[in-house]
Amino acid sequence: MSWTMAEIAAALGQPCLGDALLTIARAAEPQAAGPDDLAIALSPAWGARLAQGRARAALIWPGADWRALGLRAAVEAPRGRLALARLTGVLDPGPGLTPGLSAQALIEPGAELGADVWVGAFSVIGAGARIGPGTRIGAHVTIAPGAEIGAGGLILAGVRIGPRVRIGARVVVQPNAVIGADGFSFVTETPAALETARASLGQVAHGPATDATWHRIHSLGGVEIGDDVEIGANSTIDAGTIRATRVGRGSKIDNLVQVGHNVTIGQDCLLCAQAGIAGSARIGDRVVLGGKAGVGDNLQLGDDVVLGGGTIVLANVPPGAVMLGYPAMPMPRQIAAYKALRRLPRLLARLAGGEKPISKAPASD
Repeated sequence: MSWTMAEIAAALGQPCLGDALLTIARAAEPQAAGPDDLAIALSPAWGARLAQGRARAALIWPGADWRALGLRAAVEAPRGRLALARLTGVLDPGPGLTPGLSAQALIEPGAELGADVWVGAFSVIGAGARIGPGTRIGAHVTIAPGAEIGAGGLILAGVRIGPRVRIGARVVVQPNAVIGADGFSFVTETPAALETARASLGQVAHGPATDATWHRIHSLGGVEIGDDVEIGANSTIDAGTIRATRVGRGSKIDNLVQVGHNVTIGQDCLLCAQAGIAGSARIGDRVVLGGKAGVGDNLQLGDDVVLGGGTIVLANVPPGAVMLGYPAMPMPRQIAAYKALRRLPRLLARLAGGEKPISKAPASD
């Protein structure tokens, strides 16, 4: 396929500069761009690489002199990543699924499929499951009996959707995600070491339990996922114990994220790779969890909280806070503590060299 620069400009909501009828076939980095590519040069640093390629057209930063850059056509991007989101949406050829119902799929009696649903080879749709119109399901997907998926969904290869799962409209689930598996919830006949340690904050020693057998607490609550959610590859969302685990409208979940049982995630949240949320935690709206961030069980994060990468939260976090570190602290305090830690070797060396610490503040005049 190819697109004219006029079509690209219209999709980005910007005027086309130069030859509006020039066609492009794909996007490319500036130094690798050929004459049929749209070079992505969203900053002067990228623009300097245009001379290394052969691009005739580019997506450029505001105010760039596209003629001086040797281009025949260009579109400005006042907000580069937003323009990139729209551009890639236009150029994306899609997941390559085969339309219709594969003869190798198993659709059990009583399953309800809306109009224009696609189901790939070796996928299984359980009895009583309901699939909304226009939803596309890849190969080797399993959808449990009674599960529901809304209209316009995209469920890619190897996804597992368990019982009592309700998914909204236009939800994207990347390969091998698991939604609705049992939560990790067990209990012993008598209090286990973890209960004693938690209750006493580690102050009370605990010997061997009288009965160390772990008894499963079964997950009856299922999962509810709002409209326009995206769930990354190999991520897991556990079913709730009694009430459903919930993911709010518009939230985006990266690859390898773990959402525990009974968790509630608000709207428009962003959970980056390897983030983990323990059971019964409550996450507000527009919260961002950086990569490898962790939230302890039964904690609450207010709206608009941001956790930096690797941050571990062990207490409730108020709305709007930006946290960093382990244990999590407000980012300015964590940065100050880190700087002080880096100074420690120099301070210790000075003390070892005979410099004496100040024992009291000097007297004021």
